[in-house]
Amino acid sequence: MAGAKVAVFGGRRGMLGQALTRALERSKAVALPLSSQDFDPLDARALESFLDRQKPDMAFNAAAYTAVDQAEDEPQAAYRLNRDLPALLGRLCAERGVRLLHFSTDFVFDGRGHEPLRPGDPTGPLSVYGASKLAGEEALRGLPGVTVARTAWLYGPGRTNFVTKILELAKTRESLNVVHDQEGSPTYTPDLAALALALAASKVDGVLHLANSGRATWCELAAEAVHLAGLPCRVQPIPSSAWPSKAARPAFSVLDTSAFTEATGVTPRPWNQALRDYVFGDLGLGV
Repeated sequence: MAGAKVAVFGGRRGMLGQALTRALERSKAVALPLSSQDFDPLDARALESFLDRQKPDMAFNAAAYTAVDQAEDEPQAAYRLNRDLPALLGRLCAERGVRLLHFSTDFVFDGRGHEPLRPGDPTGPLSVYGASKLAGEEALRGLPGVTVARTAWLYGPGRTNFVTKILELAKTRESLNVVHDQEGSPTYTPDLAALALALAASKVDGVLHLANSGRATWCELAAEAVHLAGLPCRVQPIPSSAWPSKAARPAFSVLDTSAFTEATGVTPRPWNQALRDYVFGDLGLGV
């Protein structure tokens, strides 16, 4: 990526966008991190003006509506960012020969299976958030120079996330109850950013899965984080029914990343190794 100019939508404030920007800068690329404060990306004229003025070689779209429960009450807002933005960005990039890497989610699946999910497996979102992200994928289908990277369960520096929330609670509580019947692919955003750069360099079109390897439940992720941080809090498993939420979550959404490895030669490292780096390094915790 050295010398390439890359626009990063969501690159100023988003957790993934910030990680992408840092990874690009380390690779000696010219990163152009963006947020809605720069311009409204859904304003076609403003977006065209930016692309024509900056002439990026590539665009990463990490901008999204990610408030999963709130999306049930705000479907129009979710679809604007998760469907309409990638549709517009994809069309304008294709017209200019700019490659686009768009990030999607494991929430496009219904969670009924038991084997790691491959990119071509049937989708079936259970929530407005998942449906809006799937609509974004569909809006990009068939466009040249477009890669869709599905990922899952993100945590990392730059924003509050599941791991930081758990550790803050664990500092003041003797025990925590955490859902144990949802299983997925915990993913560290700096690792995801490095995987994304490898994928971008491969220039593979279509849908692929990017995540740290292995699988965990929310309870297992929380328990490992608390253990690494050296906190005495007990993490106890509970069913999803004991922690009701407005939006339904897939019970099983472990992502199969073998197609990514075939395309790039890169094997994602295990999620628990990445979590150790996050807790000991980024957060400065642990014994």
